Amino acid sequence: MIADFSIFPIGKGESLSGYVAEAYKIIEGSGLPHEHHAMGTSIEGDWDEVMGVIKACRDRLLEMSDRVSISIRIDDRKGRSGELVRKVESAKGKM
Repeated sequence: MIADFSIFPIGKGESLSGYVAEAYKIIEGSGLPHEHHAMGTSIEGDWDEVMGVIKACRDRLLEMSDRVSISIRIDDRKGRSGELVRKVESAKGKM
C-alpha cells in the first residue's frame, strides 16, 4: 500500500517547517520506503505499518499543538511492493 499524506498543526503561524521536521524524523526512523515532496510525503508498507507511522506523526504534533490537520490518500493493491518507485518509472517510460 502507498499512502500519500500531509500533516501540520493549525494555529501555529505561517512557517510550519519545524513541525514538519518532527514528522520527517518519525517517517525517516520508520525504515519504510518514502518520498517527501512539497505538499506531503508518500510512504509504502503494509496497512498497520503505514498507519502506525501516520499515527506517530499525529501524536508528536499533538504534543506540540492543540489541533492537527491530516490529509491521506491511499492506493492499496494486493501482492505488490516497490510501487513507490515503479509507478513513477512506468509513467516516465511512456513519455
